[in-house]
Amino acid sequence: MIPTSRPLGIVAALHAEIAGLLEAMQARHVQRIGGRDYHRGMLDGRACVVVLARVGKVAAAATVVTLIHTFDVEAIVFTGVAGGIGPGVAIGDIVIGDVFMQHDMDASPLFPRHEIPLLALSRLPATPDLSDRMTACAGAFLTHDMPTAITADDRSVFALRAPRVHRGLIVSGDCFVSGATHAAEILAALPDALCVEMEGGAVAQVCVEYGVPFTVVRTISDRADAQAATDFMRFVNAVASAYASGVLRRYLAAFTDAASVASGAPVGRL
Repeated sequence: MIPTSRPLGIVAALHAEIAGLLEAMQARHVQRIGGRDYHRGMLDGRACVVVLARVGKVAAAATVVTLIHTFDVEAIVFTGVAGGIGPGVAIGDIVIGDVFMQHDMDASPLFPRHEIPLLALSRLPATPDLSDRMTACAGAFLTHDMPTAITADDRSVFALRAPRVHRGLIVSGDCFVSGATHAAEILAALPDALCVEMEGGAVAQVCVEYGVPFTVVRTISDRADAQAATDFMRFVNAVASAYASGVLRRYLAAFTDAASVASGAPVGRL
């Protein structure tokens, strides 16, 4: 996908996850719509609209629809934290969603469990080339940037030893999963799920219905168990914020490089 003059929409549920991007944004203009501030400007040579959606599926869906209709974004990127439930998904890992489901969608017996009524889909695919690019940028961040972006103390507190990038199913629901029993129930119903969060499934549904490319990147903050709320905000502020800024700055640079290739200009490196 070669970037055009249309902006890229960047969305998060918590302010810390976009704070670094807002600080770096040039020529920033703010437009308030529906109680949300949409920040339009330039990031690493790319026109972007950055917005805090707030938490939950309805909030995410409303925000993405506004990005599509009001700002005519070329694509959507959602960044944030999630609880790891898949085997081998550890705190500090990054998950790139290939496909999304809403684990709390259940209109049975009228429709099969998890199927979105009248859409005839339960699994919603992300845009492959965007997810490929995000995967490469996440891996480069963990390899080259993470050791200096996160303090030694925070790496020790959260046991961030050798974080990995995963790709696969992300599941969403309007509840903060913080109990081992609930997490086990979700995994039993959806055994290939890697992590659970509260917005991605709604972002996916809106983007699929409108035909807008999208990708979702999640930093694993907990294991969706009884310890999920412990030091959650410290993790968001000290770790997830640095992950989001670092990975997305690399992602934006990759977009700029793609434009340079199209124009014949020299390119940078991941």
